Amino acid sequence: MSGLPTLSRNAEHLPDAVYRDLVDMLFSMTIPVAFMGSAFAGIAFVAGNAFHDPLMLAFAIAVTILTVIRLFTLRAYRQRAGATLAIATLARWEARYAWSNYLFAILLGLFNARALMFHDALLHLIAVSLVFVFGAGLVSRVSIRPRICIVSMLLATVPTAATLLAHSFMAHENPVHEELFAIEALLMTAAIVMSLQSIGHLHRSMVEHLTTKHDYGMLAKRDALTGLPNRLLLRERFQKDIARVSRTGTRLALHYLDLDGFKAVNDLNGHPAGDAVLREVAVRLEAVIRAEDTLCRLGGDEFVVLQAMISHEAEAEMLARRIIKKLSAPYPLGEVDARLSVSVGIDVATESGADLEQLIGRADTALYAAKTSGKGRFYFYGDTLAPAAPAPLSKARMP
Repeated sequence: MSGLPTLSRNAEHLPDAVYRDLVDMLFSMTIPVAFMGSAFAGIAFVAGNAFHDPLMLAFAIAVTILTVIRLFTLRAYRQRAGATLAIATLARWEARYAWSNYLFAILLGLFNARALMFHDALLHLIAVSLVFVFGAGLVSRVSIRPRICIVSMLLATVPTAATLLAHSFMAHENPVHEELFAIEALLMTAAIVMSLQSIGHLHRSMVEHLTTKHDYGMLAKRDALTGLPNRLLLRERFQKDIARVSRTGTRLALHYLDLDGFKAVNDLNGHPAGDAVLREVAVRLEAVIRAEDTLCRLGGDEFVVLQAMISHEAEAEMLARRIIKKLSAPYPLGEVDARLSVSVGIDVATESGADLEQLIGRADTALYAAKTSGKGRFYFYGDTLAPAAPAPLSKARMP
């Protein structure tokens, strides 16, 4: 199914986080998918046997196979931690869900059209009830993705309504046969129209709810000045990163950064200029870290970088050198340029049981040594203190 076209979300202008939640909700519906598939297959099998109709038996087999495929698809998505996938990949998974839903709806619509050809009141009742249950389930569960919901509903209900309407033109010994079937077709059409109106309302409500939830989440986990993660989000990212250390055989480096000379810039140029410098520092730091790393502002002029998935301490050293070089460039403040440097303390975690606060504490100790030995340099925690070198960007160690 990888060749299926993806479903575009551009027209909805959904934030990535909201889109992830909506798609994730689709793939959380294992029980409804299993129940609806089992009910459909069971009814088709019983009706096929009762009326000796091989076509309805074929529907029973087809929907059973499709339901098994759908359940395996839901499971595969979960095994791949679907909500964390890239947006483009997530769109392909949504397309898989959509096309399997469309195929189920087509089978249901064709089965109902076939079942309604038999003049059996109980079979008619079951067929119409089945499509109403399917429609109600769509509105309650799949309205979060309106296109999938609307197309699926029309594919299932239009053949059913058309067959009911066709019956109203057939002569029958029942004197009100034509009128009753016409009324039933009209009622189904009215239910379809009302359901379509509900889909839009439910979708908008869900998007507003998720957008508000994520906005509040961003406020709680982001620094108001720079937009960087704060300590709360840092802890969440750390738990995910450190869990991979033992499993992947990699390491995690925590860089504790403190700006050298920031207080003087702030005192001489004012707090607005100081805030502008901090925002520029955040931009520069984001430019030197990788997508899998985490940059956090702890407060004031202190920042933390979580460098994930490194294989050797030398990678942490290379990042520290890039940080010092990048942040040492001048900061334009109107007619003058501010000049800063940065001191970095580093601690490396090699075990998955490492504690964030302990890493921060050890990196802070290394940072203190870096600042007292000349600033504009970095120290690793845990090694023998090396002689301080006068050259910038020099590497030092501390006990």
